[in-house]
Amino acid sequence: MPERFRRIARVQKAHGRTGEVVAVPAHGLPVLVRTGLEVAVVPPPLRGSRWHTVTSCSSDDRVGALVALSGVGDISAAEALVGRFLLARVRDLPDDLALRDADALVGREVACDDGSGGRISEVLRGPANDVWVVRGPRGELLLPVVDHVVSVVPDEGPIAVRVPAGLAWEA
Repeated sequence: MPERFRRIARVQKAHGRTGEVVAVPAHGLPVLVRTGLEVAVVPPPLRGSRWHTVTSCSSDDRVGALVALSGVGDISAAEALVGRFLLARVRDLPDDLALRDADALVGREVACDDGSGGRISEVLRGPANDVWVVRGPRGELLLPVVDHVVSVVPDEGPIAVRVPAGLAWEA
């Protein structure tokens, strides 16, 4: 079976003289770049390797990350990566990625334990957890994405959720 890859970040700019870059999350994902992760740069540069290992990474988990890549040792090498994307093997990404992939979640059907339901119209990022904005026949519901509410996101079909006590649909 061929390996699967996922676009996780875009190189926004070079930073400093030692070849670091600022990488911002792609496609509504959280920051997934971490030290030790092997990434591919696409489209690949004309010279040099497509594959790099993240040698250091610092992030505030919201905006982007300051990243150092193996084989990128000066500002000119870092500038050559600006505008390119970083791909990672799916097997190297977090197991709970489906819960945090906003682009894949928007439009998915949600089935609530109280018999109501709707579709995810937006994913709000919060400091502690994400919140799904679910719109349905009863109005709008803001669901916190925590283990007690959402236990698993299936590849297909509706996502089963438990509505916490005290949350109500807003007309």
